Amino acid sequence: MSDVLSLLSWRYATKSMDAAKTVPDDKLAHILEAIRLSASSSGLQPYQVLVVTDPAIKAQIKPVAWNQSQITDCSHLLVFAAWDNYTADRINMMFDLVNEQRGFKNEGWEAYRQKLLAFYPNRSAEENFEHAARQAYIGLGSALIAAAEVQVDSTPMEGFEPAKVDEILNLSALGLRSVLLLPLGGYRAAEGDWLVNLTKVRRSADDFILRR
Repeated sequence: MSDVLSLLSWRYATKSMDAAKTVPDDKLAHILEAIRLSASSSGLQPYQVLVVTDPAIKAQIKPVAWNQSQITDCSHLLVFAAWDNYTADRINMMFDLVNEQRGFKNEGWEAYRQKLLAFYPNRSAEENFEHAARQAYIGLGSALIAAAEVQVDSTPMEGFEPAKVDEILNLSALGLRSVLLLPLGGYRAAEGDWLVNLTKVRRSADDFILRR
């Protein structure tokens, strides 16, 4: 437990990344697997992660991401993109996958399938997208911890224009909408990062945690 806390103390939103260094394949795979294994509502995994390494694509994204240098200096840019809607096909796809992987059908599980099929498709696409987007944030948390575990610097970003990123990556054709960006350094630059040596500041436990 203390190791996790020390990793969380070590990580910070890296402001300057060493563009000459690349995240090794095994460390990238570790981070992506942590995201894949993350919890999600009803186990639907209603988002996907795009790994962008093409310098030309990163250069297109940078101007619509507040010109943040990490976009182009990072080794790998992860784009968390949520389903634009919950459809019957998507819900059935995940339930069928569970049945296939487990090798049997469960009556209670099938009843739950019907409950979701009666609920989600009857809501607005925007409401469903917002719910799916919240699941992506769970994956982001896993990514930050996994990256810290393998000493890879990262910077979670909401500061970008989602519609323009969607257009650059042609996400609408995939039924996806961008939610979060996560540049992976993988390493903080030796100079030029104003935040690197500053004390990590969080509210005290007494102030942050409420007990009833």
